Amino acid sequence: MSGLIGASPSEADLPISPVAIGWGVAAVIFSALCMVFNNSPLVLGAGFFVKFFAVIVGSVLGLIGALLGDAIRKFAHPDAVYTNGGILNLIWIKVFWLIGPQVIGLVAGSLIGCAIVLR
Repeated sequence: MSGLIGASPSEADLPISPVAIGWGVAAVIFSALCMVFNNSPLVLGAGFFVKFFAVIVGSVLGLIGALLGDAIRKFAHPDAVYTNGGILNLIWIKVFWLIGPQVIGLVAGSLIGCAIVLR
């Protein structure tokens, strides 16, 4: 049915996972923001093409880090969560296991990628 005109493709028909696309976009945005709002002499002294290449490398490594974090999350995610801190602590734990390892991998990969190019 997905070959028909006007039919929306299912998630299984896509060549790239929508999760990978989302984390890739997040990696590009985060790497670009790291270059734009960074006031260190290392970044300020770099030219446009060096900064552009740093964004590209940071985006690729950020995507790899986010996907690695997602794999770690799927492996280490607990089945049940017990807490003494009340509902807010429970919400915090749920949010962490929803996006925490991916965000940690994204930030680490993007910063390492940008630092490798600028150094």
